[in-house]
Amino acid sequence: MQKKTLFIALLLTGGALASCQPGSGSASGNGDDTTAQAAGDASAASAAAGQNQLSDQEKSDGWQLLFNGQNLDGWRGYKNGATTAWEAMNGTLHCDGHKKDAPAVDLITNDEYQSFELSLAWKISPASNSGIMFHVNEKYPTSSVSGPEFQIIDDEGWPGKLEDWQHTGCNYAMQLPTSRPVKAVGEWNTTRIVVNGAHVEHWLNGEKILEYEMWSPEWEKQKASGKWKDHPEYGMSKSGHIALQYHGGDVWFRDIKLKKL
Repeated sequence: MQKKTLFIALLLTGGALASCQPGSGSASGNGDDTTAQAAGDASAASAAAGQNQLSDQEKSDGWQLLFNGQNLDGWRGYKNGATTAWEAMNGTLHCDGHKKDAPAVDLITNDEYQSFELSLAWKISPASNSGIMFHVNEKYPTSSVSGPEFQIIDDEGWPGKLEDWQHTGCNYAMQLPTSRPVKAVGEWNTTRIVVNGAHVEHWLNGEKILEYEMWSPEWEKQKASGKWKDHPEYGMSKSGHIALQYHGGDVWFRDIKLKKL
């Protein structure tokens, strides 16, 4: 009789303990969800830990961080337009091209630059379009009229025919890259733009894909025969802002850093 009573007591105690464990009884969903959320947060924090930072060597070499990963400090809207579509999100600088009632305003640096090396990472959503411009000034209706642009676009999924000069890596509406080592939509790409006086280089995912000389006879000929033939102001500034383009869809940037040359 005593053995039977003890056995029943052990069963009851074990059941009570089991009901208190995460993943058992009616509380299993909440326990699993909480654990998964915590793991996800930890993973995101770990992934972002090394982003939007400068190494000691980069600091020594003169690099400056243009995006701190937390807010839009150092940036503003072109012509001081509302930056409603832009936000710092999970360590990225995100442009939401689908946001209702958000004005189509490009984001520009507060500071202006002449000769420099710019490095950053970016990714886009399907059927999205954006770009990175330099030597931008605010005399004109849009930033693209004044400054050359490293084109970013969904080459394969864009809903329409693209001209050769509209593909990723081009100097938009001007020079064409020799190759396009672009990653699939949704994956991160790295871009470097080197501007040293009149000489410009476009780099994509570690490969130099394009170089050209601004204001050269060939450059002037291309300008006069293409999209910019009616825009004499295009590309004529010797210094200006860095601009990130709002052009529909979603685009994300991170690790934005610059070194003056």
